[in-house]
Amino acid sequence: MKNDKYSLAAQLDAIYAAFPEGGERPVIGLTANYWDGDASLRDRYYNQVVKAGGVPVLLPPVSDAEVIINTLSQLDGLLLSGGADYNPLWAGEEPSPHLHHVNATRDLPELLLTRLAYNRQLPMLGICRGIQTLAMALDGEVEQDIYHPKEATAQAAMIRHSQDADRWEPTHRVAVAADTVLHEIYGCDELLVNSFHHQAVRSPGPRFRVSATSPDGVIEAMESCEEKSMMGVQWHPEWLGDDGLPLFRWLVDRAREYHAAKHIHDRILTIDTHVDTPMFFPQGIDFGRRDPRIKVDLHKLSEGRQDAVFMVAYIPQAMGNQEAGESPFAYANDIFDKIESIVAAHCAHLALARTPAALVQNKQTGRKSIVLGIENGLALEGRLEHLPHFRKRGVAYMTLCHNGHNDICSSARSEEKDMGVFPFGEKVIREMNRLGMMVDLSHGSEQSFYDALDISCTPIVCSHSNSKALCNHPRNLTDDQLRALAAHGGVAHTTFYPGFLRTDSEATIRDGVAHLEHAIQVMGIDHVGIGTDFDGDGGVPGMNDASEVINFTIQLLRRRYSEADIRRIWGGNWLRVMQAVQDYPQTIDSKQSR
Repeated sequence: MKNDKYSLAAQLDAIYAAFPEGGERPVIGLTANYWDGDASLRDRYYNQVVKAGGVPVLLPPVSDAEVIINTLSQLDGLLLSGGADYNPLWAGEEPSPHLHHVNATRDLPELLLTRLAYNRQLPMLGICRGIQTLAMALDGEVEQDIYHPKEATAQAAMIRHSQDADRWEPTHRVAVAADTVLHEIYGCDELLVNSFHHQAVRSPGPRFRVSATSPDGVIEAMESCEEKSMMGVQWHPEWLGDDGLPLFRWLVDRAREYHAAKHIHDRILTIDTHVDTPMFFPQGIDFGRRDPRIKVDLHKLSEGRQDAVFMVAYIPQAMGNQEAGESPFAYANDIFDKIESIVAAHCAHLALARTPAALVQNKQTGRKSIVLGIENGLALEGRLEHLPHFRKRGVAYMTLCHNGHNDICSSARSEEKDMGVFPFGEKVIREMNRLGMMVDLSHGSEQSFYDALDISCTPIVCSHSNSKALCNHPRNLTDDQLRALAAHGGVAHTTFYPGFLRTDSEATIRDGVAHLEHAIQVMGIDHVGIGTDFDGDGGVPGMNDASEVINFTIQLLRRRYSEADIRRIWGGNWLRVMQAVQDYPQTIDSKQSR
C-alpha cells in the first residue's frame, strides 16, 4: 500500500476533492506573548480554537494603529491571552512593591486592540491577563496584587490563587452567578478551575458585570452588561481540555454570527431613518472624529457598517411662539447648510442623497449617505411656498408635528384636544404629495394619523414609532394603526428611545427586537424598518450608537431571519415607499398631459 503521508500531491488532491475547499470558518485573532525578542503562544490556545471550529491567527504585539485597524477588519473574534502584569501607569497608579514582571511590549498594542475591537463589536474572550486587559481597556480596575489590595479596607485573598499543581489540574471552586451567559454555557452554579495568578479585576467597570467569584470574593469571571459578546475569565480554560472547550465554542459561535452579519451588511443597504445629530452641530462637532458627544459620526457609521442616515432639522416646539425671536425656517436652513459643509469636508467618504438610486450609488462607491429631513412642520412658518424650497434642498420627508399641536396637525404628546389634521395641514400633505416628499406621522395624534391616511395620495411613514401593545405610550402606534398603515402601503420603523420600548424597567436591544417582531406579526415583513432616534435620546444597551447597529443584525440572525428579510428591515421597505412617493409627481404630470 502506498504511503501518501509525505506526498504533497496527495494532500492537495484530498483538499480539492470537494468544493468549496476548507469551508467557511470564523477567524479568531489570538494575542501572542512576547519574551526576549520572540512572539509566541502556547499551543493549547490555538488548538482549542481549532477544536471549537475557528481559524486561529496569532497577533504579534505591534502598536502601529494602522496595522491594528487593518488586522481587525480581517477578524471575526478576538482572544486575549494570558501573560505578565500590566504597567500600572496605564491605570494612573504607582507600582505596588508586590508587582511582578511587566511586559511593556504587549501593553499598548493589546489595550488599543481591545478598545478598537470593542468599538467594532467584535466578540472577545479574555483569559487570565486577558480579563485584566478587558478591564484596563474598558474602564474597569485591576488589583496589582490580590494579597495586598490597594484599598486598605479590602480583604486580602484567603485562598491560594497561584498554584504549583499541574496546569490541567483544577485547584479551587468558583461560584457562577445565575442568569449569566457563563451559567448558560455550563449549566451549573459551580465550576472547578485551575488557578495561577496574583492579580485580578478589582472592579469590572460600567461595561461588565461579575459572573463568577472564588470563595474569598476574588472576581473570577465577568461578561458584558451591554448585550455584547464579551467575556473574561481569570482561570486558564485552554489547559482544561474538554472542560475548558465550552468557552472557546462560545467565542467561535459568536464570531460566526459576527462574520455572517458583517458580510450581510456588505451586500445590503442599511438605512437608519431618523437621527437628531444636527442638534449637536452648534457645539463645534467634527463629524470626522470619533466624538463622544454624538452617537452618529463617520467613525461610528463605519464601525457599525451603517450605510445611510436620515438627518433631521429638529424644530423645538418653543420656536412656534412668535415671541421666541428665532425663525424656524431660517434655523432649518442653517442646519442644512451645516450638513452640506460637513459633506463637502468629507466628500471622499460621505455624500448627500436625494433618491433611492443615489443611496445605492453611494454604497457602491464606498461613501456613507446623509439624507435630509425635517422634524416638525413649524419649519414652514405657515407658508406653503416653503415646501418647494425644502424639497429643492433635498428634504426627503417631513414629520408633520412634534410634542405639541401646530398649524398642520395635532400631536400625540399634547394635552389639548385631538383635532387631527387642520385645513392648512391638508394643503401641506397634498403639496408634499405633489413634490414627492414623504409624509411622516411619527409624533402625530391618532386622529392626525387617520386623517393623513385619508388625505395622502402616497403611502405615509412613521420614521421612528413603536407598538402601543408592548408599551402603552402616547407616541406609540396601536395595532389598528399598524394595520391601516400597511393597508395603505406605508412603513413603521422601530425606534430605540427607551421610554417608547418599555416603562417598567431598563430597555435593551432585545426590547427593540420585540417591538419589531410585534409590528411584523401585525403588518407583515414588508412594512417595517429601523429609525433609531440616535442623538434625540435614542439608544439602549446593545444598540446605543451607530457603531452598534450591526448588533441588531446579529439579533435578527439568532432569530433565523433570512438575508432577504434583513434587507427589507434595514431599508428595502423604506426605499420602496421613498421611490413610490418620488414617482408620484410624474404620474400627475402624465395624467395632466393627456
